Amino acid sequence: MDSLKIQGGVPLIGEIAISGAKNAALPLLACGLMAGTGSLRLGNVPDLADTRLMKALVRHLGVEWSADGEDIILSGEAQSYVAPYDLVSQMRASILVMGPLLARYGEAQVSLPGGCAIGTRPVDLHIRAMQKMGAIVELADGYVQARAPKGLSGAKIEFPLVSVGATENALMAACLAKGQTQLVNAAKEPEIIDLAACLVSMGAKIEGAGSDVITIEGVDSLHNGAHSVVPDRVEAGSYAIAAAMTGGALTLTNMHSSHLESLFEAMRQAGVSINTQENTAQISSDGRYQAVDIETQPHPGFPTDLQAQFMAMMCLAEGHSKISETIFENRFMHVPELMRMGADITIEGRTALVTGKASLLSAPVMATDLRASVCLVLAGLATKGETEVSRIYHLDRGYADLESKLGACGAKLVRVAN
Repeated sequence: MDSLKIQGGVPLIGEIAISGAKNAALPLLACGLMAGTGSLRLGNVPDLADTRLMKALVRHLGVEWSADGEDIILSGEAQSYVAPYDLVSQMRASILVMGPLLARYGEAQVSLPGGCAIGTRPVDLHIRAMQKMGAIVELADGYVQARAPKGLSGAKIEFPLVSVGATENALMAACLAKGQTQLVNAAKEPEIIDLAACLVSMGAKIEGAGSDVITIEGVDSLHNGAHSVVPDRVEAGSYAIAAAMTGGALTLTNMHSSHLESLFEAMRQAGVSINTQENTAQISSDGRYQAVDIETQPHPGFPTDLQAQFMAMMCLAEGHSKISETIFENRFMHVPELMRMGADITIEGRTALVTGKASLLSAPVMATDLRASVCLVLAGLATKGETEVSRIYHLDRGYADLESKLGACGAKLVRVAN
């Protein structure tokens, strides 16, 4: 199992181009199941373990994909409606094939999903949405088995909790449902807007994406489409925090600054210098900054996917900070590893109380999930001496070319095969 050895204490200086968003690319790849006799061309698809898994899953279902330069072209009809355990168990987002399969073919069998161990992340919101549109859904033999022999019908679907995945699944399914579907209390993340734009390019009729009410008029079929994946706001945010923690100066390109307003606001409060244009951001710091409280919230609030990274930053802040996690109930698994590096953190339920220190200690640490793994990398980059982060296969799920991007900005890190 690979590890990452980091010689820390070096300011990061340079420019990093942000890759396409993993969380946008996964539902977009699932859209390939809905193109019918046409094809879907996707640009800016990041090369990650998770995107490779999703491509393998749609190919298993019968949709072929090919690379054309930096684009991915998906075409063909599904030949199977079963998403098997061996693929789904590796990635929770595999559940996103349920809506497209059910809407296009009237049948879907999806193994109950796996992925990061950060809480229950129930699939019941996905199931209820399909049932609202007329699907018959059963749980049997570890699979979600759904049927809609007469097709799906438009419905008013009110989500009791904001769920990005359930919004995406329902949005895709509704595009081919008969009549109008309204998604109420829908997720407003940029990835939802990106998915809707792709579906519209394929002939879908969608209004309100990015608001809490999305209206979809079902169509008989979708056709050829083309779309470029939105830049990854979590990757951009992670590197912005890296610049602050190492006392560096980074320019981030190919990103949307507006997607990171909540993070940038918190970093500015801490005293980090941030200058933004529409598609670039310059972040600089002398490595000294103040403690700031944050609370994760659905977009446009502070992203849960940047909570671990921000906590690492607060471990080196001047003062005390309170970090509250409202999205997932088990997303402090990185705390014991940060404490191995000397961090002063106390957990009280869904709140972490962090007392900043002048420096951390280099130590061997272990990644527990995707965002926890990068927070440990950031801590290692800001800490003098050698930090070794093990189980970095988590990193490969969400950060394209991390070593080369950071290395080009002065970071001293090397992957070690164990």
